[in-house]
Amino acid sequence: MASVFEGVRIVGAGQTAYTKRSSDTVQKLLYDAGSAALHDAGLGWSQVDGLAVTSFMLPPDNVATVAEHIGLETRFMFQGLYGGASGIIGMAHAARAIRDGACDVVVVAAADAFDVASHNETLDRFNGSVREFMSPQGFGGANGMFALHTRLYMERHGATREDFGRFCVALRANALLNPNALFKAPLTMADYLNAKPIADPLRLYDCVMPCIGGDAIVLASERVARTLRGPQLRILAAEETHNFPANDVYTVPGGWLGMADRLYARAGCRPSDLHFAQLYDDYPVMCFVQLEGLGICKPGTAHEFVRTTDITTRGAFPINTGGGQLSAGQAGAAGGMIGVYEGVTQLLGRAGARQVTCQRGVVAGYGMVAYGRGLCSSAAILERVE
Repeated sequence: MASVFEGVRIVGAGQTAYTKRSSDTVQKLLYDAGSAALHDAGLGWSQVDGLAVTSFMLPPDNVATVAEHIGLETRFMFQGLYGGASGIIGMAHAARAIRDGACDVVVVAAADAFDVASHNETLDRFNGSVREFMSPQGFGGANGMFALHTRLYMERHGATREDFGRFCVALRANALLNPNALFKAPLTMADYLNAKPIADPLRLYDCVMPCIGGDAIVLASERVARTLRGPQLRILAAEETHNFPANDVYTVPGGWLGMADRLYARAGCRPSDLHFAQLYDDYPVMCFVQLEGLGICKPGTAHEFVRTTDITTRGAFPINTGGGQLSAGQAGAAGGMIGVYEGVTQLLGRAGARQVTCQRGVVAGYGMVAYGRGLCSSAAILERVE
């Protein structure tokens, strides 16, 4: 079955430095990430006629004013309103625009300039339900909310803190091969278990480190892609689901369970055909939910999966090969692009010391935390073109 994104190629990926402090504006981070991706593709800004942008700190500016700053005249624009699900959604919307002839070259970028204080301030007024019903109760931000999800997963399925620790320790091992990761020291199980308590049962290494940075990829029409050298990727399938399941905040904190059958049917492959997963890892429990929702393991068994499967770059099924947000850092809305950047970089064969053997992989996104859960979920299956 032909992909709904036939005639579209991913041709480059770029990332800025991830730092705890920087004077760079969000606009500069978006420009720098996009420039790096274009250079990787062998293209320039003068060839770009589409722009997809996600950033929590961009308002009152928007994607149109970013285009103005860069000096772009565009025929397609997208602004991500779906938190960490936006990168994949923007990529899919851009691919449809290219497929339909609306544009030829699109930069899909996300960036933010967060420190811990500005991150927490943003979360307190993230949306109406958080501002009106959760912040006044001292809900503890995202840490408090996902502590409840973690406890619920442990009680329902028998997972232990060591199971979440195995996941975090493996991602740190991956990050040590990534020169752009914030964390440079190994993480042991003892370090994980004895870390500072944050919101029971979460401790320090269960939580992301807010930081400053940006990520981008470049999509091009097949006509443009034929003029470029080097490997290219195609999007086999991409899906998004919002508010799943509707009116039930206690069942599943993500929509992958509702989209997985469509995703694999459209991609023409199965979970066993994947060579890696780049998951949205704001908290380990959400990666467990994604592993199950995407059919990589059975419901309620992700903790058993990480007990028996090496998920490092040396392992049978690598996950978050650059360290993910948990060890590379969460640059705000760029958290929804770091996995896309990493997946594209791996499939292009440009991941350096952390390179894995791969032909196809899945990337997933999650975001827009509201009353009790994130509302937006996304996933895509990418494949190297031979």
